[in-house]
Amino acid sequence: MKKFGVFAAVALAFAMPRLATAEARVESNVVFGMYSGLALLMDIHYPAEPNGYGIVHVSGSGWARALAYNATPLTQRQHVQLEAQPLVDAGYTVFTINHRAAPRFQVEAMVEDVQRAIRFVRYHATQYDIDADRIGAMAGSSGGHLVSMAGVLDGSGDPEDSDPINRVSAKVQCVVGRAVPADLSAIAAENRSFALALLVGAAYSNDPDSAEARRYVSASPTSYVSPDDPPFLLAHGDADPVVPFEQAGLFADVLNAAGVEAKVVPIPEAGHSPAIFEDPELQAAMIDWFDQHLRD
Repeated sequence: MKKFGVFAAVALAFAMPRLATAEARVESNVVFGMYSGLALLMDIHYPAEPNGYGIVHVSGSGWARALAYNATPLTQRQHVQLEAQPLVDAGYTVFTINHRAAPRFQVEAMVEDVQRAIRFVRYHATQYDIDADRIGAMAGSSGGHLVSMAGVLDGSGDPEDSDPINRVSAKVQCVVGRAVPADLSAIAAENRSFALALLVGAAYSNDPDSAEARRYVSASPTSYVSPDDPPFLLAHGDADPVVPFEQAGLFADVLNAAGVEAKVVPIPEAGHSPAIFEDPELQAAMIDWFDQHLRD
C-alpha cells in the first residue's frame, strides 16, 4: 500500500457540523484536527440547492504562509471565489481548508493535513448530507499538488487508531487540478526553486542516489500513480511562467499509462493565475468532470 509520512495528527477537539439549510451559506472555521495545540480549520460552503456531493478545495499559496499572527488564511484567498464558487453554484458542498505551511512545515505535514480534512469530511458525511463514497478534490498550483497527492496516495485509514476519523479512507474519487506541479524533480532540474527547497526541506541535487534527490521524488504525485487512482482533469495555461505547461502532459501520460483516466485542458495564452476559472467554458468543463465521475 502507498503511504506518505508518519506524522499522525490526533484530533482533540472538533466543531460539530450542522445540517445544510435550504439557502446558500458559509460555516467558517470548523476545526477538522489539532496538531500540538494548532487548530486546523476549514470553511464549508453550502449551496442553495445541494446535489449531495462534496468537494475538498485547497487554495494555492506556493506551499507557504506568512509567519505573522494576522496572515490571511488560505480559506480567504481569491482562489475560493474563482475556483470553488462555481462548484457551489452547481450544487456541490465545498470544504475549503487551511493547512500547515512552509517555512515552518514541510510537505509531509501539508499532505497529512489534506488527508485529515478528507477523512473528517468523509466521517461526517451524513451530517453534511453528502455521499461518503464519492468525494472530489479541486485546487490549483501548490494546492493542486496537494490534492493530487491525495488522489494518488493509498489513503487507507488505520483501523487501530484511537481517533475514529483516522480510521477512514483519505482517498478521493475525482480530481480537478490547475497548473499542478506533478514531477518536482523535472521542475527543479530547470529552475532551482526556493519554494520547492522549502517544501521538501532540501536543495535539489542532480545525483539520483542522493538524499536530496529522493526527497523530490517522494514529494511528487507522479511517483505514486497506480491503476486504482481516480480520474484527473488537468487545466493548465500554455503560457504559465511558474509551473511549466509540460507538467500537465507529463502527469496525464503517467496516469494514462497506469490505466487511469486523465485529460488535459490547455488554456491558450493563459498564465498561472486562478483567474482562468472566470472562463465559463472552463467552469463548465470542471463541473461536467465532477458530474460525470461523482454523480453518474
